[in-house]
Amino acid sequence: MSENEAIIAAKYKEISPFLNERTLRIWAAVEARHCGYGGKSEVSRAIRISRTTLDRGADELAKGQQEEMAAQVRIKGGGRKRLLEKDPQLLKDLESLVEPSTRGDPMSPLRWTCKSTTKLAAALNQPKRRVSQRTVCDLLDRLGYSLQSVRKRREGSRHPDRDAQFQHIAERVKAFQAAGQPVISVDTKKKELVGDFANKGQEWQPKGCPEEAAVRDFGKDKVAPYGIYDIARNQGWVSVGVDHDTAEFAVESIRRWWYKMGQSLYPKAQELLITADGGGSNGSRVRLWKWKLQELADELKWEIQICHFPPGTSKWNKIEHRMFCHITENWRGRRLTSHEVVVNLIGQTTTKQGLTIRAELDTRRYPKGVKVSNQVMKSLRLEREVFHGEWNYKLKPRAS
Repeated sequence: MSENEAIIAAKYKEISPFLNERTLRIWAAVEARHCGYGGKSEVSRAIRISRTTLDRGADELAKGQQEEMAAQVRIKGGGRKRLLEKDPQLLKDLESLVEPSTRGDPMSPLRWTCKSTTKLAAALNQPKRRVSQRTVCDLLDRLGYSLQSVRKRREGSRHPDRDAQFQHIAERVKAFQAAGQPVISVDTKKKELVGDFANKGQEWQPKGCPEEAAVRDFGKDKVAPYGIYDIARNQGWVSVGVDHDTAEFAVESIRRWWYKMGQSLYPKAQELLITADGGGSNGSRVRLWKWKLQELADELKWEIQICHFPPGTSKWNKIEHRMFCHITENWRGRRLTSHEVVVNLIGQTTTKQGLTIRAELDTRRYPKGVKVSNQVMKSLRLEREVFHGEWNYKLKPRAS
């Protein structure tokens, strides 16, 4: 109960002994009017009065009716009895329908259908019992129920060193930033269909003139946006690939970020820290990822350090909630009709916090199934850390 509702409830407790049916609805209507926007809902919840009664009181105030108060006041105890007084079993029946697996018949049809208030009312109705949808809403509120969505909270098997790895990544990031060295978060955004297809979300359009798209979302032209997010500077780079999302494509995106953005931002860089998920094209067990990073380290002539997030924790990667979510918001309700449209929409994504993104189309081909032999792996200058070397390792440049 909000602070305003608590004040209304306290007023009602003091004045209720002096109110009859008519003066109650008029007083409630006055309170709702003075509460401003949302006042009717607050008064309705505070003193448990229906919106219909509030509307009637407001009409009487507007018309300025001056009839004798007794003319529209029922005698004490008059009117229909409440449903719960006539049918004490009603609450139990409703609760068994809402939670059939624990309180009622586990094979109830409502277990396998949408439990809307309309369907619950229909299930409660009997020859001698008539229940409206509005009554079901009030009864559910009395029972302590409310509309809620499913929350993603159970993470499955939780690695025992998950928190320790988070702490390890945080310490590495702080150390690199204190030394003025670049720290990037990398990941692949989900593939997007390119063409005359609908996109989720809504956008302002002239009334009655929605943007039209194809009925079926069948298409072969897809793009794979691979993102690099500069954590310290709140800047991003996205390579929009038109071929397979491979480790070679991932490292090529990092290379392009460095030469077209990072090099000018970090002219004194001597090492690079990459935070990445544990799977996908930049997975901790992908040999091609390590091989291509070794080639990049040889090319730049400084070491590259990688820290992977533990399994099942990819949503903690900075790029997810600092860059990708804003790209999705920027192209909501728009048709991604061409590669140029995709690149421009990504490149124009900004936030109040100063996020800027550069995007570029990558038309190179990246074949799948490239094998990396044991001999090649032995040639890498790969150094694993003592703490979870499978997640934390560095690649040093080899002699030319």
